[in-house]
Amino acid sequence: ALAPHLYDVKLAGMVFPFKASPYYVDELIDWNCEDVRKDPFYRLVFPTLDMLNADHRAKLETAHAKGDPKNLIRVVDEIRADLNPHPAGQKALNAPKEDSLTGVQHKYSETVLVFPAAGQTCHAYCTYCFRWAQFIGDDELRFAQKEANSLFDYLAKHEEVSDILMTGGDPMVMKTKSLAQYLEPLTDPNFLPHIKNIRIGTRSLSFWPQRFTTDADADEVIDLLRRVREEGGRHIAIMAHLSHARELSTPKVKQAINRIQKEAFATIRSQSPVMPESMTVQRFGRKNGAPRSAWELSHTTCSWLV
Repeated sequence: ALAPHLYDVKLAGMVFPFKASPYYVDELIDWNCEDVRKDPFYRLVFPTLDMLNADHRAKLETAHAKGDPKNLIRVVDEIRADLNPHPAGQKALNAPKEDSLTGVQHKYSETVLVFPAAGQTCHAYCTYCFRWAQFIGDDELRFAQKEANSLFDYLAKHEEVSDILMTGGDPMVMKTKSLAQYLEPLTDPNFLPHIKNIRIGTRSLSFWPQRFTTDADADEVIDLLRRVREEGGRHIAIMAHLSHARELSTPKVKQAINRIQKEAFATIRSQSPVMPESMTVQRFGRKNGAPRSAWELSHTTCSWLV
């Protein structure tokens, strides 16, 4: 099913980062459908030349056909620069002017975003991702916070902040030991008591639900989330990105949801772009025989179009 589209994927993948987890490829993409390019999960992670405008596509195809690797790299860099890797000035406008805060955005008065360096990749890359510049190996374009202490120092000076949003990339690609640098101190209710809400932006439920079930440190991450909630007295939420009922249909994801809700006592919320001609716009409700735990997520669909 993929062979006829390899040229398309190969060339588009020179500009846009491409990655797909074995779970995603094996269990979510319908390789038996009439045209795999129309499968919503194929479209979600497999880049296509249709993502480029006509001029960029022509430049890329011409450079590829000439067979000059150095020129091809130069053309790819030019196209990436034209694609506005940091829209709305996000690299400069929301970043605290402190040398140690290389992966922090104080985006709203009550909310600080942190981009842990160890979490600046994902189990798979979404084709609509506006943070694709995080994944192309250019440190000048990349947010990455190397350690937690300078973040905590900043938060101690800003008591108006009540929410931390861990983002990336995907913080759930981190080993629990690395994640604990940011979360372990928050198990103490007297540490930064003005921090009330911890949100973790992750697509691991869709791309690698084993993170919460069978990974070597899955039990440790569940316990860490529970301690932030129970001992630290903070609200902790897994911010999933769910766009299609199929994402909630596999035994692996159902087990992961069950552990997050019933063992870590964390909330699962969802926000997601709607991809036209791709993701089926559905009402998320208890239907089609779906188990209670899979549908009882706090789900809000953000309807911006890509």
